[in-house]
Amino acid sequence: MEITPLAIPDVLLLTCLHLYDARGYFVETYTRRLADVAGLPHTFVRDCQSLSFKSGTIRGLHFQVPPQAQAKLVHVLRGSIYDVVVDLRIGSPTYGHWVAVTLTSIGKQLFVPRGFAHGFCTLEANTIVAYKTDGYYAPECEQGIAWDDPTLSIGWPVLPVGVIISDKDRNLGRFAEFISPFRY
Repeated sequence: MEITPLAIPDVLLLTCLHLYDARGYFVETYTRRLADVAGLPHTFVRDCQSLSFKSGTIRGLHFQVPPQAQAKLVHVLRGSIYDVVVDLRIGSPTYGHWVAVTLTSIGKQLFVPRGFAHGFCTLEANTIVAYKTDGYYAPECEQGIAWDDPTLSIGWPVLPVGVIISDKDRNLGRFAEFISPFRY
């Protein structure tokens, strides 16, 4: 596995080794030994997956605040996504900055540390995204920031008029109004 820090160094892109033969491929997507080398959480406690029927579906920007903050390890099982991470850590040189990568079902995973908002836009119909978290879902700690926040100016690959989004995500607050509990 190749581990690459992104423009926000705590956010990591993990490239998995695929072993191909006439049947297809085999890939090891997670081992604790490689997680230790990469500095990932030792214990992921929850696996989740989402199916988005249409291209242009946005989910996010989501996070959980302390005491139930979560790190995530995200990968795509089918289709592709434009995956976005926003630094919410006060004092960080990249506070309020975002980084994005395109993930497909072949080879790459994104590690999203605690203290970051996460969201994605599907680039294909019937996209399935899977992720691990190092903490349990805690609705009382769940928060989010609007995907189209003007302060963040995220370069989403869709026009606002074509976006498919949940009512919950449509009503998320703005970055300028968010008082971050996260520290660098």
